Amino acid sequence: MKDNIIQKKSFDFAIRIVNAYKFLVSEQEYVLSKQLLRSGTSIGANVEEAIGGYSRTDFGFKLSIAYKEARETLYWIKLLEATDYLSEEMSKSLIQDAEEICKIIGKIQVSLKKNNK
Repeated sequence: MKDNIIQKKSFDFAIRIVNAYKFLVSEQEYVLSKQLLRSGTSIGANVEEAIGGYSRTDFGFKLSIAYKEARETLYWIKLLEATDYLSEEMSKSLIQDAEEICKIIGKIQVSLKKNNK
């Protein structure tokens, strides 16, 4: 079986998000970090659901949710940096990963639309 790049990247990203959450909680930040944890780990969960989808439409729908969760995660990372909970270095790295995930999902969505025509 061929490696699924979005499956791997979203899982690895979820690990980084969990570690960022642990760091933020240790710094006494509980509210925004919980939002980051939920959206950041939801990306991979929705990718997994998409892979297990029962139709092409279901696959596309779950993938679109994963994309939205990745966009939301970008928001929380930027907000945590702007409020000095995350360093520029830490947020920059997380932002790069989230943007890469968005690009990959976006390309998959474009391919799905082309193949559905």
